[in-house]
Amino acid sequence: MPGKRNIRVNTVAPGPVWTPLIPSTMPEEAITGFGENIPPGRAAQPATSYVMFASDESNYTTGAVLPVTGGRPTL
Repeated sequence: MPGKRNIRVNTVAPGPVWTPLIPSTMPEEAITGFGENIPPGRAAQPATSYVMFASDESNYTTGAVLPVTGGRPTL
């Protein structure tokens, strides 16, 4: 692992992500089309990105931002 203290700092920058809270925070008409305005046409499910950063295979990765945005540019 990088550094003397074996600390890695990485982040996932998700685009529209479906969570169980979405139905309680949006009107019903917005829920049916949630995520349709990005190239894949659906909301993200970035869980595998977090698993990748936590795995031993990425033990040399630090300071990374992984954009899981479905093709929508991040600024």
